Amino acid sequence: MKRKPIVALIYDFDGTLSPGNMQEFGFIQAIGQTPEEFWTKSDGIAKGQDASNILAYMKLMFDEAGKKGIRLRRSEFKKFGEHVQLFEGLRGWFKLVNEYGEAHGVKIEHYINSSGLKEIIEGTPIAKEFKHIFACTYIYNENGEAVWPGIAVDYTAKTQFMFKINKGIFSSRDSKRVNESTADDKKRIPFSNMIYFGDGETDVPSMKIVTMFGGNCIAVYNPQDLPKKAVAEKLLRQGRVNFICPANYSKDGRAFRIVSCIIDKIKAESDMARLAKLY
Repeated sequence: MKRKPIVALIYDFDGTLSPGNMQEFGFIQAIGQTPEEFWTKSDGIAKGQDASNILAYMKLMFDEAGKKGIRLRRSEFKKFGEHVQLFEGLRGWFKLVNEYGEAHGVKIEHYINSSGLKEIIEGTPIAKEFKHIFACTYIYNENGEAVWPGIAVDYTAKTQFMFKINKGIFSSRDSKRVNESTADDKKRIPFSNMIYFGDGETDVPSMKIVTMFGGNCIAVYNPQDLPKKAVAEKLLRQGRVNFICPANYSKDGRAFRIVSCIIDKIKAESDMARLAKLY
């Protein structure tokens, strides 16, 4: 029996699946600050120390939680994740796409590639839909409390996870197998079978890799946020993405129409390649 081609849908999180940063849906309120106050402090740390923006926000979360007596355990992060707002149609999106893929002879897999916190994402109602979540995470002590950043994912670090998805590697730590030479026909998911969803310029390196090797990228935007729409339009003009659309994941939305067409194309190309080998 011939193996079905695998189509990987890979998503950024903040601004792509949710209209805001995940810290803004519970954590920042718990420490008694506004989003503006928190992010101003975080940016100040990064600029003042010439440091990573990702490590700066992770340190600030740790410090501000400590001041309020909040113990940052995985369970606490997951509770914050329960309150993360999601874009329209997203809860039914995965079943919709999976069923379309099944009906058209491909296997669908969903992945997260985010600079947000894996622990918060794991608390969202859509966490179970993902084959794997690549994101920032903390190191925990024997009491289960966060003590140090374990993984910090910035815009360049995101690119390594694209290659890991390509090769079927699900370890964030792995730095050996991902760099080994692998024949194209041995790679689990070709880049041409990838559909990348992002919302901004921090996704550009990942988008570049996907489009360079024949995959498709979609820039989504909050239709109520005109600056975000302008960013998406800029990415399209620059050739960073193949499509742009509102972040509406319902059956009648443009995103589903685009993904359906890409799935059809991938299946057709897979069938053509198989026929060529049978000659």
